[in-house]
Amino acid sequence: MKVLVVDTTHGGAILASEFSKKQNFEVFAWDIYQTLSSDVKSALETQGIQLVNESFFDDFPQGKLSSSLENSELMVVAPVHCNLSHPIHMTHHQVVYYLMKDRISVPVIEVTGVKGKTSVVAMLKEIYREENPLILSSLGVEVVKDDKEINLQKDISITPASIITAWELAEEFSRRENYNTGICIFECSLGGTGLADVGVITNIAEDYSISQGKSCASKAKKQMFQSEIVVCDHDSYQKIYSKVLDSHILNQKTNTYSIDKKSNVTAFNINYGLFETSFQVRVKDLKTREGKIINTSFECSTFAPSEYHLENALSTICSSLSMGTPIEFIVRGLKDFKGLSGRTSIRNNYLSGGNRKIRVIEEINPGINVTAVKKAVNMIKEYENPALVLGGSYGVTCEEIDEEALSDFLKGLDNEILVILTGELGRSIMDKIKDGVIYHSQIDSAVNMAGEYGAKNILLIFRSNYSDLGRR
Repeated sequence: MKVLVVDTTHGGAILASEFSKKQNFEVFAWDIYQTLSSDVKSALETQGIQLVNESFFDDFPQGKLSSSLENSELMVVAPVHCNLSHPIHMTHHQVVYYLMKDRISVPVIEVTGVKGKTSVVAMLKEIYREENPLILSSLGVEVVKDDKEINLQKDISITPASIITAWELAEEFSRRENYNTGICIFECSLGGTGLADVGVITNIAEDYSISQGKSCASKAKKQMFQSEIVVCDHDSYQKIYSKVLDSHILNQKTNTYSIDKKSNVTAFNINYGLFETSFQVRVKDLKTREGKIINTSFECSTFAPSEYHLENALSTICSSLSMGTPIEFIVRGLKDFKGLSGRTSIRNNYLSGGNRKIRVIEEINPGINVTAVKKAVNMIKEYENPALVLGGSYGVTCEEIDEEALSDFLKGLDNEILVILTGELGRSIMDKIKDGVIYHSQIDSAVNMAGEYGAKNILLIFRSNYSDLGRR
């Protein structure tokens, strides 16, 4: 069978390589964005993979390339976000399932969503750290062995093909060390592969467009419903998925969560704190992968200084319960979660040349959006002498921020909170707001400036990969 893997930028090179190891496949790869390095090209060609461009389709006129794979002489594999004018037979997500369904024999949790993916994965790691978890997230690939976190690879994407890389890295580690993976926790962009015992959709906070405007994030993430059990935030389930999928099947396999709405997992008696938030959890008619139904309530505490952090915690709780995990393990794991270095964390600073302490709440995220900014600002406004330092870089994710909406929100704050802009994003926002804007090009100097203006609690929102911040 001839197979064409489209888009070597977002994991296609890995998929093409895996197909080349199988019998009866003649493999072609299309570097549609022309980003392949000469080394990767050579490696693919050494494996017998032929590099082609769009003219390759000229060899398959109508009748030879059918939308039905059974009637097609070529199988076309492309990412779900790819706007291709030719029939696509399998998405990258589906191919990962095809390639890995017989290789991964341990429980799998997959996490997708617009916001909160990495934080939920980090919380799940704390809950399952005694089960030798293999973790794939936007922070890298790691395993936990004897309660020690071991990084196997940094700077990895969360395209579905990275699941293959993560598993193979764990296999290599197992051959060197006395280690056997007990559970996989995979962060995955734009949906799930179908490998998951429990697939998680954290939220559709902003339903951004993909495929050159022909599709959107919620449609892509719908792939997660191939999982055995699906965990989804209440709003996304009710407003989107319950209207486009078979409701009878969905009700049998979906668990929802929310802070205050009718869901399978809800929170009440919430006491927010900067370093620890305590709350009660109510569980109603939750379905587990083992076919059990859970009705219970219990108390929990974790790092969740605002509502959207608490939503991440509820997503984690709902996911763990769906796996059939004992409540005491969930409570203990969340208690041990102290925030995510490089995403959401709190630190104390001392102003240069003085001894006055200021508190900095960091939200550093390559995919930060306007909804997240609004929620974070509402949180910081509750504290004494608040300030917002906001900025970042471009091109850190495929999803760019809505600058017009962000500018309108900041203008609407009036004098409620001190705002200082920084970085490329900050300069662009400054140009849109124009009047009364404070700007500093350096992030550290911007934070210090906020302190000099009298701020005691500074919210730093910076759109960036944590590893890219030169000040770290």
